[in-house]
Amino acid sequence: MRSSIISLCDKIIPYSFYTLFALIPLVVTNSTSELFELNKMWITWGMTIIILSAWITKMIVQKEFRVQRTPLDIPIILFLISQLISTFISLDSRVSWWGYYSRFNGGMLSLLSYAFLYYAYVSNISREQVFTTLKVILGTGIFVALWGLPSHFGADPTCLLFRGTLDVTCWTEAFKPTIRIFSTLGQPAWLAAYLAALIPLSVAYTISASEKKGITNLLSFIKDWKTLAYFAVTALFYLDLLYANTRGGFLAFWVANILFWGILFIKRYLPVKRFFQYAVLFNATFLIFNFFSGTPLAQLDIITLSGIQKAIAPAPTTPATTNTPVQPSVGGTESGNIRLYVWKGAIDAWRASPIFGSGVETFAYAYYQHRPAGHNLTSEWDYLYNKAHNEYLNYLTTTGIFGLTTYLSIIGFFLFLVLKNIFYKKQDEEKSSLSSLLSIALPAGFVSILVSNFFGFSVVMMNVFLFFFPLLYFSMNNSLNDKKVLKYTHTQEPVHLREYVNPYQWSALVVLFLISTFSLFLLLRFWQADKAYALGYNLSRVGDIQGAYNNLTEAVKIRPAEPVFLDEYAVNLATIANALQQNNEATSAAQFAQEAVTISDTVTTNHPNNVTFWKSRVRIFYLLSELNPSYNTQALSAIEKAVSLAPTDAKVQYNYGVLLGQNGNVDKAIEVLNKTIELKPDYRDAYFARGLFYRQTALNESGRVNDLKLNELAIQDMKHILENIDKEDQAAQNALKEWGVN
Repeated sequence: MRSSIISLCDKIIPYSFYTLFALIPLVVTNSTSELFELNKMWITWGMTIIILSAWITKMIVQKEFRVQRTPLDIPIILFLISQLISTFISLDSRVSWWGYYSRFNGGMLSLLSYAFLYYAYVSNISREQVFTTLKVILGTGIFVALWGLPSHFGADPTCLLFRGTLDVTCWTEAFKPTIRIFSTLGQPAWLAAYLAALIPLSVAYTISASEKKGITNLLSFIKDWKTLAYFAVTALFYLDLLYANTRGGFLAFWVANILFWGILFIKRYLPVKRFFQYAVLFNATFLIFNFFSGTPLAQLDIITLSGIQKAIAPAPTTPATTNTPVQPSVGGTESGNIRLYVWKGAIDAWRASPIFGSGVETFAYAYYQHRPAGHNLTSEWDYLYNKAHNEYLNYLTTTGIFGLTTYLSIIGFFLFLVLKNIFYKKQDEEKSSLSSLLSIALPAGFVSILVSNFFGFSVVMMNVFLFFFPLLYFSMNNSLNDKKVLKYTHTQEPVHLREYVNPYQWSALVVLFLISTFSLFLLLRFWQADKAYALGYNLSRVGDIQGAYNNLTEAVKIRPAEPVFLDEYAVNLATIANALQQNNEATSAAQFAQEAVTISDTVTTNHPNNVTFWKSRVRIFYLLSELNPSYNTQALSAIEKAVSLAPTDAKVQYNYGVLLGQNGNVDKAIEVLNKTIELKPDYRDAYFARGLFYRQTALNESGRVNDLKLNELAIQDMKHILENIDKEDQAAQNALKEWGVN
C-alpha cells in the first residue's frame, strides 16, 4: 500500500508541474474581471495546492520530512522574511496578502506559492523530468507564438474564441494586436518578455540537434527536419517578439542573445569555425527580420526597409500658410516620458518609508501620495497606476531597502554562481551536449527577465521563470548535492511493517485531503464570485442596474469580505436608490440608500488608504444627495479625504472644486479649480467649471452682472477652451452665447 501511494504521488507531482508550465501562458477567459493574469494566478494557486498535497502525502507515508537544499536557500528565505514584514506593517494588509485585485501576482500568497513550488520541484523532480519540463515550456511557447501571429494581420484567434469572428474587433482601440500583438499573455510587453526568455532555449536545442547529426554545412542543416524545425521555432519566436513592438522586450532579447554567444565562445563548447557558423546564421536571421519588419527602437530605423524608404522619399510639399490654429496632437504621450514621472513618484514614495516600504503590492496607495504634478500632462493622466513599471522600484517602494536588497540577493547570488561556473568549473560532459548548451541558455534567459523587469513589471509566468530558471540551471550543471537536504525521519520500522500505513497516517491523510479539497473549493468559489462581479460591473456600465444588482449580490454573497466587490455593490445600491426616488418610491429608496452607506462605511474604515474607495464614496453620496441634501456634507468629507490621499491628482481636485461650488462655497471652489488648472493647464472641464463659478459670482440677486472683472474672467475661461483646447466645444459656445458674447 505504501509503495503504491508513493508511486501515485511520484506521478502526480511531475505531471502537475508540466500542467502548470503549459497552462499558465495559455489560459485566458473573457468571463472574469481580468482576462489574463487573474486566471493565470488561479491556475498557479490551484496547481500549488495539488502539488503540495501530493508532496505532503508522500512525506506522511514515508514518515520522512525531506527538502532538497539549493544554493539560493538563504537569499530566498531572507526575501520571504522581508515580504512578510512589509505585509504586516502594510498600508493595506489584505492587498499585501492577496495582491492588488485583478493581478494578484506579487502578493504574499503568490510569493509563498512560488517558493513552495520551487522546493517541491527540486525535492521531487529527476534530471530526466527536468528535460521534459523544458520541452513542455518550449512546446507551450510555440503554441503561444502561433496563436498570436495571425493577430498582426487582423485575424486574432482569441476573437474567434470569444465572439466567433476571426478578426480583431473584440479588442478596444487601446489594444490593437495589428499594431502590437500580445497573444495569450495579455499585453505586448509581457509577450515580448516571455519570448525573449525562450529564444536562447530554442537556439540551444537547434545547435544540439545539429551537432548530434554532425551537420557541418548549410545544406545538411536544411535537410535535417529536426534541426530545421528548432530553427524555425527560433525564427517564429523572434518574429513575434518584433510584432509585439516593445522596446523593453527587444532590448532584453539582445542583451540575452549577446550574453549567450559570448559565454558559448568563452566556454569553447564548439569548435571556433562551427561557433561562427551558428552565430552568423542566427544573428543574420534576426537582422534580416529587423530589416523587413522594423524594430521598436526609432534609432534603428535607418537600417530597416521602412526607415530607408522614409529617408529616400521626396520631401512633402509645404502647404500654403493659413490662419487656422494648430490643433494639439492626438497621439498618446511617449511611454518613456510617462515612466520617468512614475519612477520619480516611486522614489519619493520610498523616501517616506525607506526601510520596509509601504507594504507588499500597495504601490497604488503610496504612489498617489507622491505623484508628480507633471503626470497630469501626459495622455495617461487619469490612469490608476498600481505598479511602478520597473520591478526594482516597485520592490523599493512597497518593501523598502530591505525588500529590494533581499530580492537582488537572489538575482546577484545566482549570477555569481553562473560566472563562477563559466570561469572556474570544468565541463564534465560532452561539450556540445544539450545540457551544456542549456546551462548557457538558461542564465541568458534569466538575464532577459531582469532587463524586461527594468522597463516593466513581472507577471505570473515571468515570476515562475524567475524562480525556476535557476533550478533548471542547477540541474543542467549538476550543482545540486543529493546529500544536502533538510531531513527528518521517523523511527525505523521492522521490515514486515514497511508497507503498512498505520491509522495515524491514514488520519493525517484524510485531514490533508479534506483541507486540500476545501482549499480548491474556496479557490473555485472565489473565481465564480469574480465572474459574477465582472458581469455586474459591465452591466452597470451599460445602464442595466437591475442586472448589475443581481450579479453583484451573488458576488458579495460568495465573498462577503472582498472590498472590491463591496465597493461596486455600494455604488450600485446608491444608483438604485436614486432611481427609486425618481419613481416616487421613497421607502425603498431609503432602504437601499442606508445599505449603500453602511457598506461604504465598512469598506473605507477597513481600507482607509485606498483612494479608489474614497472616490466611490464621493459618487455614492453625490447620488444620494438627490434623496437628501444632507448627504452633500458627507460627499465633501469623502472628497477631502481623497484629496489628502492623492493631492496632485487633477481629477480629484476638479471634483472637489465642483462639489464645493455646488454646495454654495463658490469662492473656495474657484480657489481649488485654480489649483486644478495649475496641476493640469489643459484641463477643459476645470476651465469650464471655473468659468461658470466666475459668472455665478459676478451676478447679483436679480441676475445682472455686478462684477465686471469676474464676468470677464468667466468669458476668458470659455474663450480659452475654444481657442486652445477645442474650437468646436458646444457647451463653451452656448455659454458665451447665453452671456451675450459674440
